[in-house]
Amino acid sequence: MVQIKTLNSTETGFWDRLRELLAWEGVSDDGVHATVREILAAVRARGDAAVVEYTNRFDRLQAASMAELEIPRARLQEALDGLDRRQRQALEEAAERVRRYHEHQRQESWHYTEEDGTLLGQQVTPMDRVGLYVPGGKAAYPSSVIMNAVPAKVAGVPELIMVVPTPGGVVNEAVLAAAAIVGVDRVFAIGGAQAVAALAYGTETIPAVDKIVGPGNIYVATAKGMVYGTVGIDMIAGPSEILVICDGRTPPHWVAMDLFSQAEHDEDAQAILISPDAAFLEAVQRSVAELLPQMERADIITRSLSRRAALVQVRDLDEAAEVANFIAPEHLELSVEDPLALAAKIRHAGAIFLGRHTAEAIGDYIAGPNHVLPTSRTARFSSPLGVYDFQKRSSLIMCSPQSAATLGVTAALLARSEGLTAHARSAEYRVTDEA
Repeated sequence: MVQIKTLNSTETGFWDRLRELLAWEGVSDDGVHATVREILAAVRARGDAAVVEYTNRFDRLQAASMAELEIPRARLQEALDGLDRRQRQALEEAAERVRRYHEHQRQESWHYTEEDGTLLGQQVTPMDRVGLYVPGGKAAYPSSVIMNAVPAKVAGVPELIMVVPTPGGVVNEAVLAAAAIVGVDRVFAIGGAQAVAALAYGTETIPAVDKIVGPGNIYVATAKGMVYGTVGIDMIAGPSEILVICDGRTPPHWVAMDLFSQAEHDEDAQAILISPDAAFLEAVQRSVAELLPQMERADIITRSLSRRAALVQVRDLDEAAEVANFIAPEHLELSVEDPLALAAKIRHAGAIFLGRHTAEAIGDYIAGPNHVLPTSRTARFSSPLGVYDFQKRSSLIMCSPQSAATLGVTAALLARSEGLTAHARSAEYRVTDEA
């Protein structure tokens, strides 16, 4: 029987214990760093040849060239046409709901003109090309394709390059079908650090992108961190997290299964329940014991709950919100009578699921908001993936002769105070020559 850790906010050392529970040191070691550096350098120097070499080695393939690793658009459509009707409808509905939601995030260019004729504004443009990394093989997620590709397309990105490994030649048909639904432009059967390098630096076949998004293993995450600056990246994601705040009136087996929904991802996932009701916490513990043997991934859930889960008793829901803001969870369920009132007290969370009937899994697949969310307390300063991640903003400034003269005097004064004479004279030319 799995025994989940218990914490009580009234106990001495509570915050230290909570901080220790949240600590995540899932960084790559020196060996991983060295391997990734070698791969990045090889791909940068040898392009397609290096990508093919590493792909054959790591994914147990025998490709002779990059051309053999490109999956044509017709193959994507074939995968879509071959899907079970209900699964296809589910993917299409999910993609449409995600698209409709993200349409609300799209920003438009704007400007205004001041009384002296100065025009100021912002020009919003999409990125030219984006790379999407999708995990491959048996553990493949078509929902990842939808969540990463749709906001890029809504933003107006004209070209989306997807990379997805096919270890042992295993192709996930649902992933290819999802790529067809969302309109991915090109797909390559490559993965790992070599795929990240190809997207970042470009090869003879794969064009360099402006940004790389999508989840991957420790080698992919390390590579994304190393190429950041050459390209943009979405985030370095940690393990999945769920935090449930419950007033004690939700069926305990609902909450237990919600905790399982993240714990089943991997043994490093974190599931935490907060409640002021001690009896309810005990009831959930019993439900965990009752339901766990029924789960297909019981071993993974057991390791996750044993290592990183907690049942936290607090004084009241106000304190629950305080603890939640400290945790800054990826997923936050407010399983309470008045979730909107409690949500108003939440400052840090990737996604907030309101009310007893809103399972976190709805957000993973079909609700509409993005399931790519900040983890490991980064919700304190980060946001869900969105259309804004694929749009750039350029400032617009245009002086009239009148404003050039008036603003130029002030700009020159400030420039000289910083010792930048050329700055000052550049502004002053517009003052004296127009006078």
